[in-house]
Amino acid sequence: MAQLDHLFTELMEKGGSDLHLAEGQVPKFRINGEIESAEGQTVLTHERIQSLLQEIASDEHWKKYVTSGDCDFAYAMGTKARFRANYLRQTNGYAAVFRIIPSKILSLEQLDAPQVFTSFAALQSGLVLVTGPTGSGKSTTLAAIIDNINTLYSKKIVTIEEPVEFVHNSKKSVIVHREVGLDTKSFMTGLQGALKSDANIVLVGEMRDRETIELALTAAEMGILVFGTLHTNSAAKTIDRVIDVFPAQKKNQIRSQLSNSLKGVVAQQLLRSADGKRRYAAHEILLYTQALPAIIRVGETSKLSSLLQTGRQLGMIAMDDCLMNLVQSGKVSMEAAHMKAIDKSRFC
Repeated sequence: MAQLDHLFTELMEKGGSDLHLAEGQVPKFRINGEIESAEGQTVLTHERIQSLLQEIASDEHWKKYVTSGDCDFAYAMGTKARFRANYLRQTNGYAAVFRIIPSKILSLEQLDAPQVFTSFAALQSGLVLVTGPTGSGKSTTLAAIIDNINTLYSKKIVTIEEPVEFVHNSKKSVIVHREVGLDTKSFMTGLQGALKSDANIVLVGEMRDRETIELALTAAEMGILVFGTLHTNSAAKTIDRVIDVFPAQKKNQIRSQLSNSLKGVVAQQLLRSADGKRRYAAHEILLYTQALPAIIRVGETSKLSSLLQTGRQLGMIAMDDCLMNLVQSGKVSMEAAHMKAIDKSRFC
């Protein structure tokens, strides 16, 4: 048993989501969104944290970490659990964050996700973006959507991730997982390979550069259903972010491509419950309508707020309206909603 497994076991027993290690500090857990120190643990010396981190890393991953100061991979604690590991260097030395990857993929129903999420499974092509800050549950939501497709449809699904988080067993669909750094050089090269592999659906774990975004748009136009993630907190900021990645001379072309291919944006945030015992997801949901392409082409994302209101019967909702629903149902406090709100004056 690895030395870290004891801390991982305690994290799971407490119902936590993340383990934080940093040289010169006591190990810490994130539980229901809050950070707390691990009981009975001492400050991590350089020798101690190096021993903990190096033990569970492969030689290749450790060499990459020592050389570059960053490394991402997945660690399996036997058959009990898997963790997404992020190694980094900080001012005081070594550090790492480990996030639990649930061994069981939860369904959309088990996540209590909006019913409209099931409509993404029926799409034949296009681009669907699931966005939000780190730790907002994007991967969990996407895993549930992929599982829904895997259960209902016979498709070829390729996931490109760094690292691979949720491992799907093929049901009706055929699923291929590719890990950046191990199975493919980058998200872009993985996506290029997927275009040649008879894929119906591609999940791009992170659309972090111009080349990957442009290739994802091209794939969506070619008839592939592409799921991707961005670190934005609203539909308008998501569209603006995609456009702003490109130089001025290409923006019109990208607006045209995005207007033709965008089928949905789900901006997601997690909030601590009013009783502190769990977290609830809040969503802003934008879906394709006939009005959306024109808004994207002319760059009037300010009009999306009215589109979200008029599209409520289709399943659309603005983030602040979703937050208010959570407050009025007693699930989260006004203070918690205020912290996540776009228009904070509504939650004063």
